[in-house]
Amino acid sequence: MNNILISDATLRDGNHAVRHQLSKDNIQKYCIAANAANIPIVEVGHGNGIGASSIQVGLAKETDRTLLSTAREYLTTSKLGIHVIPGFATIQKDLIPAVDMGVDVFRIASHCTEADVTAKHIAFAREQGKEVYGVLMMSHMASVKTLVEEAQKMESYGAEAIIIMDSAGAYLGRDVQERISALREGLNCQVGFHGHNNLGLAISNSLIAAQSGATIIDGCARGFGAGAGNSQLEVLIPVFEKEGFNTGIDLYKVLDAADLAEKELMKVVPTISSTSIVSGLSGVFSGYLMRVNKVALEYGVDPRDIFFKLGERKAVAGQEDMIVEVAQELLIQRKI
Repeated sequence: MNNILISDATLRDGNHAVRHQLSKDNIQKYCIAANAANIPIVEVGHGNGIGASSIQVGLAKETDRTLLSTAREYLTTSKLGIHVIPGFATIQKDLIPAVDMGVDVFRIASHCTEADVTAKHIAFAREQGKEVYGVLMMSHMASVKTLVEEAQKMESYGAEAIIIMDSAGAYLGRDVQERISALREGLNCQVGFHGHNNLGLAISNSLIAAQSGATIIDGCARGFGAGAGNSQLEVLIPVFEKEGFNTGIDLYKVLDAADLAEKELMKVVPTISSTSIVSGLSGVFSGYLMRVNKVALEYGVDPRDIFFKLGERKAVAGQEDMIVEVAQELLIQRKI
């Protein structure tokens, strides 16, 4: 059987779905359950990663130190991972404390065409003897050739694996197969995939990624994540096992973890709404969903129109101010 390394983003991507309000108690309870299930990596933090708590992208309920120190206490066999976006996170303010708190896996991320910004962060984490992955977000916005070139940069900086994120849930199966295959051919390191479910394809796309050579796959309990949610962790595990991939995760225990997540972490289980479908079709970051719906209501415009306009502008995470600009533009056009 081929081995698949599962990285659980429930306590990071899921933070998007609750406006970054996961509590210390939430972290403790889920880490205990994930650890019992033998999940290899549990990613913890603000939805946009460490150092990202801000008015612009959302103020977190707890500090990074509280989240990470709590997780570290209860992850005794599972590794503790973090998402790091240079610009939000600095080496001095964020990475050094993360090293001191015992973070095991550093996932250094950039927009899919801006890998250059990750060089110092990747090099620093490797120098500390940590496991380091490069992450290319909004990967549908780059051509296959460009994606491989950006991944090669991250590998040259020291990344031990490259993860591509379908941040908008925009991929069809053929898109995943083409990109993962090209990355496997163009890199010497491992390749991974992070799926979102805007078009209902997160599980199948994750399976296609594995069949195309990806060895690291992200998932979230009950799909708890931005927009329509992520690949459902408790579904991924049995699907992979049926297809001949070994995850090393206890099925009953991961089902228990998913039940706990639904009860303790989320107000509602992620679903594929009309606006999240349009988010996928327009190729706009899934984390925009709640903000777009709120602004659309305030301005009396259709949230679907906002998403398509944002797609035309090629909006990415961190450009949330553009949502209001687009709503104002739509309102003016309607009045003319």
